[in-house]
Amino acid sequence: MAAPQSKTDPKYDGYDYPTTSPTAQSGHPGHTTPEQDAQIYQLRTQLEQAGYSERLDTLTMLRFLRARKFNVNLAKQMFVDCEKWRKEFGVDDLVRNFDYKEKPQVFQYYPQYYHKTDKDGRPVYIEQLGGIDLTAMYKITTDKRMLQNLVVEYEKLADPRLPACSRKSNQLLETSCSILDLKGVGVSKITSVYGYVKQTAAISQNYYPERLGKMYLINAPWGFSSVFSVIKGFLDPVTVGKIHVLGTGYQSELLAQVPKENLPKLFGGTCDCERGCPLSDAGPWQDPQWSKPPKWADSKAGASTTIDNEPSSTISTHEPQRAPQPSSGPQNAGMDQQAPVGQ
Repeated sequence: MAAPQSKTDPKYDGYDYPTTSPTAQSGHPGHTTPEQDAQIYQLRTQLEQAGYSERLDTLTMLRFLRARKFNVNLAKQMFVDCEKWRKEFGVDDLVRNFDYKEKPQVFQYYPQYYHKTDKDGRPVYIEQLGGIDLTAMYKITTDKRMLQNLVVEYEKLADPRLPACSRKSNQLLETSCSILDLKGVGVSKITSVYGYVKQTAAISQNYYPERLGKMYLINAPWGFSSVFSVIKGFLDPVTVGKIHVLGTGYQSELLAQVPKENLPKLFGGTCDCERGCPLSDAGPWQDPQWSKPPKWADSKAGASTTIDNEPSSTISTHEPQRAPQPSSGPQNAGMDQQAPVGQ
């Protein structure tokens, strides 16, 4: 029997990679019901009538619909809020022109990076939270530029990273595998970075839905599992199933998901990139066989007139830049995002 194919719209769906989800989950590309197909059409039509013409492709429509349990009105509001935020934050300009030149210095305190793929072919995203020191980091950069970098990496996950991984694996991949290293994270540190964490979580949850594939919280401190067991009661069961809380003996479970040769030595793998794994950006998106120029790198790209690419050399003493909140509609059910702190 031939594999099911996701229905596409020739006006918006110029995909050059597989468009069928590898798992037969209702509401996912290639596995939609006639009612869900009608809801895609309804959502797109309403957005067109409201004046929107970008990001109306079928895969995007489905992600917003799944995030709102296929309630068309709520999905529409979520999309409208997202477009409003993208314009205010200057996302299209940022992804073309942002230069995070202070990245090596920031990564001495807070490494957050994509690195190769897991056994399902998805990009692996890694964060190490134990060394975060915002006072020291704000001598190198600013909270605004940290958030700008976060958003640029989200955009690059969508294109070119996920399309390249989809081509290599010959199946549609829409999510990543996240590893959050909690080694060295205590209550005092959590308190000091709460404002920044809250902003990054809002961006990922509200504006980049349905990007979490699996999440491994490793080196979880004593008592964290008890706290998380309470949190689980507020999360969507599907989301809970994606999150794995592990202590210091995490390696066997992590290596069951991530090939040893793709996992940095620090976490029990064998990878030791020449420039260091955090700065390598190694993955199929760097291989000409699988990677293609992202769609945002088109003829409209040009010199930025709004982005200050010079990092600050002074300590920021003001509150982190606030991410605009949606005007209505419930929050996403749980943590279905790339990661609660970064990607």
